[in-house]
Amino acid sequence: MPDEPTNAELGRLITALQGEMHRRLDTLNTRLTEFVPQNVYGVQTQYFSERLAHMQADVQKATDANEALENAFEQYQRDERDRRERDRQTRLYQAIIPIVFGVLTLAVAVWAVVAK
Repeated sequence: MPDEPTNAELGRLITALQGEMHRRLDTLNTRLTEFVPQNVYGVQTQYFSERLAHMQADVQKATDANEALENAFEQYQRDERDRRERDRQTRLYQAIIPIVFGVLTLAVAVWAVVAK
């Protein structure tokens, strides 16, 4: 019987096993508190999906508004270019027509003097 443990040794081993078991259960309990329950996970996932859909819709609205603004700005630039061209032509005609009339008047006056 010398190989069999004594009652004191068995008591120490049982106490050590209980301590190890309590330590592992505490570790398991700590890890379990980190997990999210299934129903909370489902609700949270649905919320994030809805929020993502709303954000995607907002991004699409912003993109559409940006495109509309760019199109309006391009149209404004074309209209402004056309207006400047019309103004340039108007100023050109306003300068040329009096000069042409002046030259014609001078030509008529010279012709009248030469024809006498």
